[in-house]
Amino acid sequence: MERFGFLLHPLKVNDLARKFSISKRIPDSILKQIIRFMPQIKLSHATGIESKVGSKAEGWLVGCTLTSEQMLNLPVEQVLKQIISAAKKAERLGAKIIGLGAYTSIIGDGGRKVAEQVDVPVTTGNSYTVAAAIEAVKIAADKLNFSLRQAHLAVIGATGSIGEACVQLMSDEVNQISLVARDKSKLKRLAESIKSNYQLESVDYSTDIDKVLSKAEIVITVSSAIDNIIEPNKLKPGAIVCDVARPRDVARQLNKSRDDILVIEGGIVKLPGSVELNFDLGLPSGTVYACMAETIILSLEGRYEDYTLGKSVSLPKVKEIQQLADKHGFQLAGLRYFEEKIDQKRFEQVKQAVSAT
Repeated sequence: MERFGFLLHPLKVNDLARKFSISKRIPDSILKQIIRFMPQIKLSHATGIESKVGSKAEGWLVGCTLTSEQMLNLPVEQVLKQIISAAKKAERLGAKIIGLGAYTSIIGDGGRKVAEQVDVPVTTGNSYTVAAAIEAVKIAADKLNFSLRQAHLAVIGATGSIGEACVQLMSDEVNQISLVARDKSKLKRLAESIKSNYQLESVDYSTDIDKVLSKAEIVITVSSAIDNIIEPNKLKPGAIVCDVARPRDVARQLNKSRDDILVIEGGIVKLPGSVELNFDLGLPSGTVYACMAETIILSLEGRYEDYTLGKSVSLPKVKEIQQLADKHGFQLAGLRYFEEKIDQKRFEQVKQAVSAT
């Protein structure tokens, strides 16, 4: 039996109710103070994962109690101490590799500082996150009869590890690219690199999200913002928006307020086997985010090694983890946004709305 651990944290304070229903009765201001000093907790024991080649795995979900906002605003040393404590708890439970979810993968040099403090390997899961996001975009484009070769792609958060890998992988697929991030000097370097290495009609960059949304047919958004950053009225009719960020960059209401826009999750993955996660991730039974899936894939493969760490994602590793996912029977769980499955009716709705404009 292979064994893994995965670290989670509440994106917002009301997510605590997934584990502690009593938290609904406590004012948020008081709850935020309490969770700053709570110990790290075992959330669940996940069982029943069995690859199509016969490997089996079990794992433990371990929770840091800090919210996304607290992870960004509290002193880094304090936050890192909690993440390392959670990782050591997973190690004590029996994990042979530990995955870092959401902001636990960002704090501490992309997981490197956590890896230095524990005796088992660590991965952020970003390689499979990239692979799953690209696959989801291609499926959505195909469903809308959309030609990627003619498309203008905008990547929000383009200079981050996931964003930059998406830019590189999609540069062979699309016609034009706009890069968006906060650091203009990093944007300029990335734009120059893309221009030198790929044959695109145009590559531009901006620190202003709204400026590029109106011209992009495909938007991949992977910022580390705490709140929604995509304004529905700025998007081009017919656009596909792939939201890879956690917390999400796109508001839940967008799919309802714009019939002519398709918003999809970056990558929800169905696990092989009769899986019991024993914890409510807010996803359909037996499915997880791609970052967690990467950790499980590596454990099933017996690849107990630091895999995706640091502030860049290796393209060969993106391709390798996709191959391993296929080998063990992992697959995208259809296209979704929030808890809703995107069905054929929704694709037809978008196509009709676009043709009417």
